[in-house]
Amino acid sequence: MLRKIVTIDQDKCDGCGLCVPSCAEGAIKLINGKAVLAADNLCDGLGACLGECPRDAIRIEEREADEFDEAAVEHHLAVQGKPAPVHQHAPQQPAAAHNHGGGCPGSRAMSFARPEIPPEVVQNGSRQSQLAQWPVQLHLVSTTAPYFQGADLLITADCVPVAYAGYHEDFLKGKAVVMGCPKLDDNTFYTQKLTELFTRSDIKSITVMKMEVPCCGGIAVAARQALAASGKQIPYKEVTIGIQGEVKA
Repeated sequence: MLRKIVTIDQDKCDGCGLCVPSCAEGAIKLINGKAVLAADNLCDGLGACLGECPRDAIRIEEREADEFDEAAVEHHLAVQGKPAPVHQHAPQQPAAAHNHGGGCPGSRAMSFARPEIPPEVVQNGSRQSQLAQWPVQLHLVSTTAPYFQGADLLITADCVPVAYAGYHEDFLKGKAVVMGCPKLDDNTFYTQKLTELFTRSDIKSITVMKMEVPCCGGIAVAARQALAASGKQIPYKEVTIGIQGEVKA
C-alpha cells in the first residue's frame, strides 16, 4: 500500500543512535554503525524520531510499504522485553498536537495551538506568548518537522525579540520560527540548513528579522542564498530593528 513511512539517509547517518529510543515501536535499530528501519510494518510514519537526529538524516516519505501492524509491534517489543506503547496512535486533540520522542527535551519537535485571550483580559495587561512550536534554534530544528508544512516562516536574529517589544503580536503570531546569531555561528551552516528547510517543506512565505548592526545582516544573506539554492519562488521580505527597538525598514 502507498503510505507515509520513515526513511533514513545512510550517507548522513553517523550512527549516534539517538533515534533508537525515540521510536516507541522499536522500529529503528543500529546495524554496522548505521540506523536502519527494522521492518516497514513496525513504523507508524508519525515521525517521532525526526527531532532526535542531529544530522537530519531521517525524514518522512510516501512510498509502497507494508501496512503498519500494531500486533507486530507488540510482538516485536515483547521479544525484547519491552512494554507496548500506550495510546501511541490515539487521535490527538487539535488544540495541542505534539510530535516528540525520548531524549533531550531541547530537541523534541513539538507544536501547540494558542487559545485567544479574551479582550477584557488583554485590557487588564495580560500577555500571552505566540510561540506555537519547539525547538526554535536553527541548530536544533528538524527540516521536516510537521509545523513547517504550509507555514509562514519567521527567521529571526536572536537579539530581535529582546530589542523589539511587540515581537510576539506584531510578527511571531501565526508563524513558524527559527532563530540564530550569524556573528557567533557558522553562516554557511545556516545557508545549508535553510536550503534543506525550503526544499523539504511547503513554506508559504519568509520574513527575516535582523538587527541594524552590520554583523546581523548575515542571517538575511543566508536566507537569500538558501532561497536561491532551493529553486523555489517564495514571497520574501526583510525587517530591520534598531538597537533602541524601533522598526527601521
